[in-house]
Amino acid sequence: MERSADVLMVPGTFQWSDLGSWTALDEIVGKDERGNILKGNTIDIGSQNSIVFSGERLVATIGLKDMVVVDTPDATLVTPKEKVQEVRKIVDTLRQNGREEHLLHKTVEKPWGSYTVLEKGNGYKIKRVVLNPKAKLSLQLHRRRSEHWVVVSGVAKVTKENETYLVHTNESTYIPIDTKHRLENPGEVPLQIIEVQNGDYVEEDDIERFDDVYGRE
Repeated sequence: MERSADVLMVPGTFQWSDLGSWTALDEIVGKDERGNILKGNTIDIGSQNSIVFSGERLVATIGLKDMVVVDTPDATLVTPKEKVQEVRKIVDTLRQNGREEHLLHKTVEKPWGSYTVLEKGNGYKIKRVVLNPKAKLSLQLHRRRSEHWVVVSGVAKVTKENETYLVHTNESTYIPIDTKHRLENPGEVPLQIIEVQNGDYVEEDDIERFDDVYGRE
């Protein structure tokens, strides 16, 4: 918006905050009797003037004072309110140390749906993959990993080399290394699978595409 040369404006009477930091929530979010902002799956005992945000995982806090605690699937931030603006230094440190957390999220949106990395270790990665109705992945292969797909809900249409078949809920299929394959959702509801990757390299750039409806190389 700041760079646009084609903008129209109308006057407004609403309040505005650009939420430049977590402490900006003190101005707009309701607090409990001890001045705390507690959102999500939280339990607090005796804290004061603190902000605690959680998602699905339980965050328990005891006796905090003027603190910010933010728990997300990607990372957990714990800092005094007076230091919250320094969070950008963490991003700089991650970048300098070659860490991927400042670039990649646990859940990644794709043209066909999304995937969430559930666990990753030496030689393996486990994902939850969700395909939108009528969506399909590219026809592809991997040089350094195999994949095992377990259908959790929906029906999967699988292409493996010259074979095409359906995999139903509570069924599975195996894609060996160096095998052309494609995963599709022929149904009207989202398809959810658990994907287990095994190999000496399980990063996202181990992919060779042969056909893709979304125009990716």
